[in-house]
Amino acid sequence: MTIVITGATGHLGRQVVEQLLARGVDPSTIVAGGRNEEALGMLASHGVRTARVDYADATTLDAAFAGAHKILLISGNEVGQRSVQHKAVIDAARRVDASLVYTSAPKASTSALVLAPEHKATEGLLEGSGLTYTVLRNNWYTENYDDTIRQAASTGAILTSAGDGRVASATRRDYAEAAAVVLLSDEYTGEILELGGDEPWTMEELAATVSDVAGNHVTVNQVSTDEHIAALKGFGLDEGTAGFVAAIDANIADGLLAESDGTLSRIIGRPTTPLKQYAIELLGK
Repeated sequence: MTIVITGATGHLGRQVVEQLLARGVDPSTIVAGGRNEEALGMLASHGVRTARVDYADATTLDAAFAGAHKILLISGNEVGQRSVQHKAVIDAARRVDASLVYTSAPKASTSALVLAPEHKATEGLLEGSGLTYTVLRNNWYTENYDDTIRQAASTGAILTSAGDGRVASATRRDYAEAAAVVLLSDEYTGEILELGGDEPWTMEELAATVSDVAGNHVTVNQVSTDEHIAALKGFGLDEGTAGFVAAIDANIADGLLAESDGTLSRIIGRPTTPLKQYAIELLGK
């Protein structure tokens, strides 16, 4: 069985390849696809096949997908272009009649999450594609807070407009393990899986965790969305990026990233990575 990992040169995709290899998959049956030639070279050193994959270039998709049985479509990072790019991947998968696994967003079909519309559109394309597929609705990545954790450890402060909203985050390794399990099994075919961390946390709990790990007191500065945008722009972020970051916090405040039913930990056969454990690893404590 040939498994193609798109976006394999990104953080999540690389870890999916590593998880497949850790499970004893023959490297020659894995095709790692991406645009970063240097990263592809590093993946090739593990014995896997590599291919240039550009969601905007159908010829690269057809070449990479030749002979594929399963394809992991890791959602693109070009916001505003993803629906079109994902359609190209789905169309290419149809041409080889491969089964497809897609990384989506929490409750993508109904959520007001700022990132949800393109995922909803992609899920709709999958539904009408005629392909067999599985949707992995990944919640937030704990790694998204790397800078926040480091800055909190250094400055003793966290700036947020997320209120007391909770984040059911998990690490990329957690999600990568789940993707590997799903790719290697037919058990989840046709399912839409809501994946998230076992212990959703608030910004106050994040501050307490960093305080405990770093050994200094961390306070949370709760501001309004407009104040948050202004502060982020003052830190050097452009208008669009500042607005996006503040919009995510508003979504968190509304509870859109709070839910987790334990599906992720059941799939990977262990608890998801606790926030404190991640902070210890990140800060080298």
